[in-house]
Amino acid sequence: MTEVEKYFKNGKILVFQEIYAVIKAKNPVADAFANIIDKNEITVIVDQSKYDKENVIEIEKDWKVLTFDMVLPFELVGFLAKVSKVLADEKISIFAISAYSTDHILVKKKDLKRAEKKLKELGCIIEKR
Repeated sequence: MTEVEKYFKNGKILVFQEIYAVIKAKNPVADAFANIIDKNEITVIVDQSKYDKENVIEIEKDWKVLTFDMVLPFELVGFLAKVSKVLADEKISIFAISAYSTDHILVKKKDLKRAEKKLKELGCIIEKR
């Protein structure tokens, strides 16, 4: 078993009940799931029932957040590559976000069941939140 496979074996994935929007925004949002601020733009991931239309430049709706509820070391190679490959083979688009010690992916609500099935096949345990 490779180092990456060890993280999938019984690794917990949290699936949040909210449906999220990914927004190219004018300003960060205080209670957002994430604000990503780079030199070109502000990206906000927020519960889509709570976004402010006045803050939107562009918007993508109907995303589900899946959080890999495990501490992933910085030197771990290939974790997201494996996730993205398995889901890409099923024609499932992802939006990936890495935090300091874990990763999150967003998949479209319509693709959630298929994504969960493929992640379970890797050995992960899905937990609804």
